[in-house]
Amino acid sequence: MARPAEIISMYRSFLKHGAKFPNYNIREYVRRKAMEGFRAHKGETDEQTVSELVQDAKTELEVVKRQSMVYSLYARQQKSIMDIPLERVLKDQAEIPSADLKAPGL
Repeated sequence: MARPAEIISMYRSFLKHGAKFPNYNIREYVRRKAMEGFRAHKGETDEQTVSELVQDAKTELEVVKRQSMVYSLYARQQKSIMDIPLERVLKDQAEIPSADLKAPGL
């Protein structure tokens, strides 16, 4: 049976490798799925079921590791709006003259 320390370490690995994705949406998806998956089975006591869940989690962790590396190799250089600091967005908006903000054709 898996020790609690091993399970905690695996959860942290999911979060760590999920944070390596350059895309905000994928980072948040991996984080959310890890949290949901571990919380859904936190009360599991059957040794066989826990063993199967740990094995499945190890397989999924390998997929996350591999995909984070692939995504980092082929990621777009342009960041998502969620990755840009708010101060920079507000500064960029303040620099645009209001005459340029009118809808075309008006």
